[in-house]
Amino acid sequence: MRLITHLRHVDLAVPDYAKQLDFYTHTWGLRPEHTDSGLTFLAAEGSPEQYVVRLREAADKRIDLIAFGAATPADVDTLAQRIAAAGVRLVSEPGTLQTPGGGYGFRFFDNEGRTVEISADVAVRRHRAIEEGESIPVRLSHVVINSADPEGTLAFYSQHLSFALSDTLMHPRMGEMMWFLRVNAWHHSMAIARGPHPSLHHASFELRGLDEYMRGTGRVLRAGVEKIWGPGRHLAGNNTFSYFLDPSGNTMEYTTELEQIDEDTWHPHLYDFSNPEVSDQWGTANAMNEFVARRSFNDPDKGLFQAPPV
Repeated sequence: MRLITHLRHVDLAVPDYAKQLDFYTHTWGLRPEHTDSGLTFLAAEGSPEQYVVRLREAADKRIDLIAFGAATPADVDTLAQRIAAAGVRLVSEPGTLQTPGGGYGFRFFDNEGRTVEISADVAVRRHRAIEEGESIPVRLSHVVINSADPEGTLAFYSQHLSFALSDTLMHPRMGEMMWFLRVNAWHHSMAIARGPHPSLHHASFELRGLDEYMRGTGRVLRAGVEKIWGPGRHLAGNNTFSYFLDPSGNTMEYTTELEQIDEDTWHPHLYDFSNPEVSDQWGTANAMNEFVARRSFNDPDKGLFQAPPV
């Protein structure tokens, strides 16, 4: 039985904190809601989550945390007991959270050493409907991670957290390369990409609609940010994509219209991405090539099996 309800936030440690903060607020369109010394919690205007990205100043670049929600504290306790009994290493036992919005949660290391948090009863942030033409993120859509052992990582999230497989991308020469996982009716809240090392592949932000997505893509381009890939429309998930590099070299995506599926009748597809229409149904994006792939690998994550200090 699945007890996780949704994706909450992704927390990043970065050496160039001031540059990153400027990018996420002035260029990307997030709002700094809570700030401490070398620590900022960034909210999306349309999201009830207290924050969708947390930036922390650190010597080493890493994913600090990927956070998911559960419906009740009892569900948090059940998940903690379940994964501890399976031999998964807990970082913290269930308890009161000290982050904005409070709540009740716990943290653990996944199979490759990323820190994951599951929480319930976090206070809802005052948010608003994004207006027509507003090209800022509505919510955090999904997070994609690179894995040196993607089959093991897929098994971990499927077995311990009941993530469901929506679709898989494969290549005739390279085999299966990406797995899209869901925790609710959205086609994916997380995906796992085969990579040379564990790292962040990208984080994706949902915009209000096609017009706002294109306006946002154009605004970031005009700001001189390096575009990696897009604009286009994927087949898996049927969502649009424009990928950019943040100042630390993390890939960030603007998207919209991610598919919502009927979980009772859905059957996963195996898509061959050597077919150009799988990567981009529109044919408007630059070709998926070695350059795009290499940028997506990112730097090796330096925080594996080391819990973040906050």
